[in-house]
Amino acid sequence: MTRNRHDGIEYIPDVDFSRILTNPILDIAARVWDDDRYAAFRICYRSMRIIDDLVDNARIAETTLTERRREEISKQIEKAVSRLRSGDTTDPSLVGLMAVRERFAIPLWPWERLAGAMIYDLYHDSFKNFAAFLRYCEGSAIAPAAIFVHLCGVTLRKDVPSRPDFNIRVIARPLALFSYLVHIIRDFQKDQQAGLNYFSDELLNKHGISKTGLRQIAADYEITAPFRSLMADYYRIADYYRNRARQALDRNSERFTAQYRISLELIYQLYKQIFERIDPENGSFSAEELNPTPEQVQARIELTLNSASW
Repeated sequence: MTRNRHDGIEYIPDVDFSRILTNPILDIAARVWDDDRYAAFRICYRSMRIIDDLVDNARIAETTLTERRREEISKQIEKAVSRLRSGDTTDPSLVGLMAVRERFAIPLWPWERLAGAMIYDLYHDSFKNFAAFLRYCEGSAIAPAAIFVHLCGVTLRKDVPSRPDFNIRVIARPLALFSYLVHIIRDFQKDQQAGLNYFSDELLNKHGISKTGLRQIAADYEITAPFRSLMADYYRIADYYRNRARQALDRNSERFTAQYRISLELIYQLYKQIFERIDPENGSFSAEELNPTPEQVQARIELTLNSASW
């Protein structure tokens, strides 16, 4: 990528955002990085996606997972993390990831926590309470976000990496939880139809909704009053973490060079754009309602790039 001015911003690559507006938000945000760091992001997230897909694909394809199948997948996950931990280079699929981890001094714990969350997924189809959901998020959401924040904060001097001198979870946790909760609201119908449930039993019971009833709402798409109340609760919780994310980004902005502040701000703004479309009282919660159009995403990107003093 060549360097380009973007209305006064000289330090971001020349990115044609119009080509990537339907990409995942993290991918869009990472495109403002240099090529080598963006490539590192892709390798790390691909490795996490492989582990995640082992579980999701099995749960979607096999209505009831046998104990033997669960154990088989668990061992695959544990083996992958064990090889990464030991630096085993006999697995060609891990060589690139190990090189990236070494080059950017990326800690191992995000993969360890992701593995724990995915193994939890194998043996559970719900969360007893919201606290259990938050523990699950340590691996499913916060761990990947921590890698992103780490890549924003790590510095290279003569190719020698220096890890961020701050706790990356302080920024990663609220931003990840805000983003993940927005996903849960936006993808409600798609997840339920795929047999995936991310709502806690505690909050379902509070509103008198069973897991079977939740699947029925997704199938019939009849938005009931209890369901609206449930979504209102998740909206309020998402807003709480949105505020926490905003505060964390503002308090720690000077820890990052401008290029990486922009990428973190893009994540916040693009998830906030979806969040702003959620209407617990009158909305339909459909994908069409909650997903901005590519043109709207483009406009929010341009606004983010042009409205702040980077």
